[in-house]
Amino acid sequence: MKLSAFILAAGLGERLRPITNHIPKPLIPILGKPVLQSVLEKVSALPTHKIGINLHHKKEVLENWIKQSLFTNNVQLFPEDPILGTGGALKNAEEFLKDSAFLVHNADILSDVDLGKLVEFHKESGDIATLAVHAYPEFNNLVVDDNGYLMEIGSLCSLCRAPNSRLLAFTGIAAYAPEFLNFLPEGASSVVHAWTEAISAGQKIGTYDVTGCSWNDIGKPVSYAKAVVDELRKSGETVYIHPSVNWCNNIEFEGYMVIENESISDKRVSLKNCIVLPGTRIDIKDHDNTDPECFLTLFWGRGAEPTQLSFKNCILGPGLKIDIDESGIFAATEGKTMLIGTGGSDRKYYRLEKDSRPVVLMQCPDDDPDFQRHIQYTRFFHKYSIPVPELIEAAPDNCSALFEDLGDVSLYSWLKCPRRQDDIEKIYKKVLDTLILIHTTVTGHIAECPLLQNREFDYEHLRWETGYFVEWFVEGTRNIKVEDRSALDEEFHILAVKADSSHKTVLHRDFQSQNIMITKGGIPRILDYQGARIGPPAYDVVSILWDPYSRLEDNSRERLLDHYIGKMTKNTQWFRENEFREILLPCQLQRHMQALGAYGFLSSVKGKKYFLKYVPEGLRLLKEDVTTAKDDLPELYRLVKKL
Repeated sequence: MKLSAFILAAGLGERLRPITNHIPKPLIPILGKPVLQSVLEKVSALPTHKIGINLHHKKEVLENWIKQSLFTNNVQLFPEDPILGTGGALKNAEEFLKDSAFLVHNADILSDVDLGKLVEFHKESGDIATLAVHAYPEFNNLVVDDNGYLMEIGSLCSLCRAPNSRLLAFTGIAAYAPEFLNFLPEGASSVVHAWTEAISAGQKIGTYDVTGCSWNDIGKPVSYAKAVVDELRKSGETVYIHPSVNWCNNIEFEGYMVIENESISDKRVSLKNCIVLPGTRIDIKDHDNTDPECFLTLFWGRGAEPTQLSFKNCILGPGLKIDIDESGIFAATEGKTMLIGTGGSDRKYYRLEKDSRPVVLMQCPDDDPDFQRHIQYTRFFHKYSIPVPELIEAAPDNCSALFEDLGDVSLYSWLKCPRRQDDIEKIYKKVLDTLILIHTTVTGHIAECPLLQNREFDYEHLRWETGYFVEWFVEGTRNIKVEDRSALDEEFHILAVKADSSHKTVLHRDFQSQNIMITKGGIPRILDYQGARIGPPAYDVVSILWDPYSRLEDNSRERLLDHYIGKMTKNTQWFRENEFREILLPCQLQRHMQALGAYGFLSSVKGKKYFLKYVPEGLRLLKEDVTTAKDDLPELYRLVKKL
């Protein structure tokens, strides 16, 4: 079936003002990508033979963007003056649309609706139109019968509706037969009126229910903020910084933070749950010194300027600041509590207040074997100055505990903001100094914590990791069958024996950038230590310096490795640099395989697909290291090359 597509992009964006005074709504970015680009990418994936877009508000800006985009040769533009509405836009493009079925998509909609299935459903139905609909109470105004056909629009009275009918909402996406164009009058009109005209004429307007699909419209500042935060959550992120932004040394941030392209600030800025739109310039001027080119000017009376500007729960843009106060936008909630964290754990963490201070409630599953360890390890580590969160109180009966709130900024998210190499190495040295304290002082007092003393990370656990890698990554994610499992297992045996031969210390065991929080003053604090065991310290060093979440430059890694080795040599009698370096490669291979196995397991079993984005770097690290070891591990080398 031939198919064309039409994107409605002419709207004034009145509900989104004052943002749309500067940016046409279709070009408002979601994490660096204009909404129109996302729509065009989805529509272009269909077997469409042509795509039309109508334009009106800021049409020159939209025309320039389209001309410079990858879609310029596949799109035909339909400027409107005056604006024609949703129905008039289609009538204006009648010659373009009349020779085939066509898909219509609003330019202010982000969704994961399967457009191909919608088109196929429409084709099989034979109806003049098929509307993609969903249950969305805020917008429910379509009365649909039990066969899925549209009956009327705008009925909000359940007693007035026919039996066996439902109220649903239009998603802004629909498929039409070309005959639908006959129900559109010349000039400005609404497509909704044409639906009712078609029904009155005996035609059927079908619906395709997509309830449960992700869907956001960006029609208002609140819904735009929700769309941005939803995209961050779907990707397992809390921070997005456009590559053009180079003022990170002036930023302190908490919660969600998005800074779009060409944003500037020469002042120190504190941002908490903020979206900074393209072209925003943050500055301070006194009342007698206004600057028309200063897009977001905070007027400050005569006298000393503040040393830092603070913004919270808002959208900042050229000449605008819009407060976003609705709960549930910048924080996932369950009941009246705020859910935080994006990791792979089954535990849940909630931000609360206790005695006027923010605290974090950790709620574990009833059968969580690590709960008691977490409590005891916290007390033990805290005693020896390991910067773990303070334990405020524990409730073993319901597997919960209250901890000090360390904020939202992990080393991983801190590194999202472009930093000077010296600043990166400085923060990593602080992190390594904490690790050294774990490997030395804490290890020296291990008898005080029997739960940890008797928990080893030994040969059996190392072999479990490599089996985990094969099961959940090689076979489970890459769908590759191991040809000679016995030969591979023999190499895994050799690898585990080598790694297990090292001197043992207290081992964090997941010492990577997402488990290290950066608190005020650039102080690193440690999380997720309940899995600590007694094992080879090189495994922790590898975890942080060869971290798929946050790639270090090779020269920086070597300097940081020297920092660790130098301090360990100075502070211990047992540490030998040559022995440590010999164990690094086996630990690197072990850790890379464990990480890839985890990404496969979390994405396929836990449904956290965003972990797959770390696979390329994890695989790059594994391939690099297994190439070094290919003479000793030929079977593993052959397997990894296939991945």
